[in-house]
Amino acid sequence: MRRVNLALQGGGAHGAFTWGVLDRLLEEDDLEIAGISGTSAGALNGAALKAGLLAGGRVAAQKRLDRLWTQVGEIGDFRLMPWVQPWLPAIRAWQDAAEAFMPISAQGLAAQLYSPYALGPAWKNPLEPVVHDLDFSHVCAVAEPRLFVSATNVRTGKIRVFEGEAITPDALLASACVPTVFQAVEIGGEAYWDGGYSGNPALFPLYEPDLPDDILVVSINPLRRDELPDTPLEIQNRINEISFNASLLGELRAINFVRRLIAEGRMERGKMKDVRVHMIADDGLMNTLSATTKLAPSPQLLAQLKEAGRAAATRFLADKGKQIGQEPSVHLSEMLT
Repeated sequence: MRRVNLALQGGGAHGAFTWGVLDRLLEEDDLEIAGISGTSAGALNGAALKAGLLAGGRVAAQKRLDRLWTQVGEIGDFRLMPWVQPWLPAIRAWQDAAEAFMPISAQGLAAQLYSPYALGPAWKNPLEPVVHDLDFSHVCAVAEPRLFVSATNVRTGKIRVFEGEAITPDALLASACVPTVFQAVEIGGEAYWDGGYSGNPALFPLYEPDLPDDILVVSINPLRRDELPDTPLEIQNRINEISFNASLLGELRAINFVRRLIAEGRMERGKMKDVRVHMIADDGLMNTLSATTKLAPSPQLLAQLKEAGRAAATRFLADKGKQIGQEPSVHLSEMLT
């Protein structure tokens, strides 16, 4: 039995790619998921995965993930209140027409003018019904897979990792709280934003001695974009991608450093975790998508991303799956230079 930890990135509706990855991994009977660290969409995926596994095993987990993303697809656009959704096709048509005449994108202009606080107490988080539909008796259970959910403390800028009974519906909403779209989530007198700013996802919770040494990162924020962004929305999107990847790259550098010390005999084996890193990604696909699709999912897009995730996971399992439990399949020294 191959035991592995999952590290699930956030990226709005693009998290449907991770849905596909998980759907495929659940078909591997000899692959056991011991720990999950998730941020934003990754946290939602992780919670649905654990709830399904504990409720009825692998098939139940696949069905629970399907339900999660069906509900997300029904939201329409995270930025619009429910009573505006029926006019979404007309709004999108207006945006397309406006962009033909405006030097900057309509979405980019709106991002500069809109605040989720404009409606005050009338504002409702569109993800709330989706999150409350999860069975938290399973999400918070002590049993494996252990689940860790990250959010960013607005006032301190520090990461907070929720686990066990601390993973409430508010903790999941906090982890997915994009500050330009959602109002901050209050927990215990502190305000929280999306965990991607401080850990996307956080790897250090997976260093616990009882968890395996293998961490499989499901990446949905491309590390590299060849084309230079030149519209306000594209620029903001790339800034977010870079900042959302920064904490992950920092942790990967630390893992690489420790592995080098152990390999050179400068650190005794067993004193620190000798982490083996694996990764599933499709940067080519993610480079074709825009920042808008992160916030305005359609069932068609989600289905496309799911199939892409399944295909990427299938390639990984065929090419590198046997390395789980044996050796890392990501060469960190090459990746980080």
